[in-house]
Amino acid sequence: MLINYRNSRFYYGWIVVAIGFLTLVVAAAISSVPSVLMLSLEQEFGWERSTVSAASSIRILLYGLMGPFAAALMARFGITKIMLISAVLLIVSIGLTPFMTEAWQYILLWGGLIGLGSGALSNVLGITIANRWFNKHKGLVIGLLTAGAATGQLLFLPLLAKATDALGWRFAIYLIMGALVLLIPVIAIGMREHPSTIGLAVLGEDKVVQPKPFIGNLFTTPFVVLGSAAKSGTFWLLAGTFFLCGFSTNGLIGTHLIPACGDFGIPIVIAAGLLALMGLFDLVGTTMSGWLTDRFDSRWLLFWYYGLRGLSLIFLPYALGLGYTQLLIFSVFYGLDWIATVPPTAKLSSDAFGKEKAGMIFGWIFVAHQAGAAVAAYGAGVVRELLGSYTTAFVAAGFLCLLAALLSLRIRKQHSQTASV
Repeated sequence: MLINYRNSRFYYGWIVVAIGFLTLVVAAAISSVPSVLMLSLEQEFGWERSTVSAASSIRILLYGLMGPFAAALMARFGITKIMLISAVLLIVSIGLTPFMTEAWQYILLWGGLIGLGSGALSNVLGITIANRWFNKHKGLVIGLLTAGAATGQLLFLPLLAKATDALGWRFAIYLIMGALVLLIPVIAIGMREHPSTIGLAVLGEDKVVQPKPFIGNLFTTPFVVLGSAAKSGTFWLLAGTFFLCGFSTNGLIGTHLIPACGDFGIPIVIAAGLLALMGLFDLVGTTMSGWLTDRFDSRWLLFWYYGLRGLSLIFLPYALGLGYTQLLIFSVFYGLDWIATVPPTAKLSSDAFGKEKAGMIFGWIFVAHQAGAAVAAYGAGVVRELLGSYTTAFVAAGFLCLLAALLSLRIRKQHSQTASV
């Protein structure tokens, strides 16, 4: 049966957004697994904190490095194929995890393979969907898709923590694998590449326009785009602030909050619940950030996001020692802007370098984000081993966020333009 999408009052792009959202939810759940497993792996195998952190550091870095190349692969082969291939790679890697016996196997699976597989299901996927399907409401769409990461934590972290506590870590990771298996037919049946393939215009535009074919080299084109962008001070400010964003979120809190809570005798289920609470408020905060990005100066939004995050991190060591009420306050305020920085950063990137290259440019900026996260994931583990606590790591990250707030105001405000390549 043929469906006339053009005469439908409902824009099919919202279905694509929903599928992208579900995919990013599951990808976020995969990223949250190591923080739940860290203590269990240390106890069962006798591995050191720095060893387990090294796998997280490699995964986070590869997750970012895949960004610009994932954007190029999606441009050449299509979003659907890349999503399906990545999902299969993740299923195989997770399925092999219960059989590992050595640290190098954990590093290979959860550092290397899962880093590559999840890297194609990152924020670059959301940016690509938003740029292909939406002109109107683009900031809101980026906010919604970015919030998929928050929702993944909200749904899966408490479940994984309880499953690990009651049935063991091996059973817990099979829950994630099951979610991936269920996701595959949803992607295969419902995903569409571009509005023009079903006779639609980009939302907010009048004409149906065919996308330009990707004719560059899959490996060299992202580097050519990077070389062009690197000539701009705007690129380095966006990349630098996003480095500090990753340092203070995925790498630090996402990896080490649960172990830090363990240092204060806080049970793993409660600690995971704190991360889930952050996820709930980040779902609200990031969606609102997308809405605000459509209406206000993105530079000032970043100033407030980084500034408030920095103050929250400086407060965290005191909250850990004072009790659950203070930790709840931290979780709410920190959660509201966990990844609220993504919509304004993506908007500034698209305005500075043009819509066509936005995916690859943001991919490289996201590399900086994940590099910062990788440094924090490993570095905070080392700090904990050397000093016996995470206090120095948390406070240092807080002051770095205050620096990022000031750097955000130095980004030039400009209207959309195309960077030459």
